[in-house]
Amino acid sequence: MKVVSAWLLGLCLSGCGPSIYETYDYSKEYDPRRHEYVIGVADQLSISVYHAPDLSSQGTVRPDRVITMPLVGDLIVAGKTPTQVREEMKKKLATYVKDDAVINVSVTGFNSYRFIVSGNVNHSGSFSQKYYVTVSEALAMAGGPSKFAADQIVILRADSSGKVREIPVSLKAVNSGKHQEQDIVIVSGDTVLMQ
Repeated sequence: MKVVSAWLLGLCLSGCGPSIYETYDYSKEYDPRRHEYVIGVADQLSISVYHAPDLSSQGTVRPDRVITMPLVGDLIVAGKTPTQVREEMKKKLATYVKDDAVINVSVTGFNSYRFIVSGNVNHSGSFSQKYYVTVSEALAMAGGPSKFAADQIVILRADSSGKVREIPVSLKAVNSGKHQEQDIVIVSGDTVLMQ
């Protein structure tokens, strides 16, 4: 009975009005390429203080989200942009440096961008890249859909509170080139599930 109900529901969804792909607002999804980079664990940073090399430092963001700076000590940087880190450093150094310190925060190693591709793909697993990838690029990295794959892709994405939501993507729509709005950018921590 459940199989028949699911089949009828699927038939109705495909022929009784707009599909979930037509009603989903893909434009509301976060595109990290349009925002300042957010530092993550394992990223490499260079923080330099102009005319004060003894206050400058380089290092990798530890699993506790921290990098240690001379005089300042531990500084939480993961989850912040380089601009936010620079402003925090200015405040912490204000008690030690008389003049307004000129601080430069550079990400020298992008190592925190990771995502998972699983389901009906040829090579599922965890992937890391030095640049942002789209759904179609993530699938290509996983060897493409397997012979058992259906049309539907679901992106599992956690919000800031940790609640996971599903973003539906149609493989046929993306591959046809007619619905590129569905080929959204994968955010670090996403799971791309090929059904």
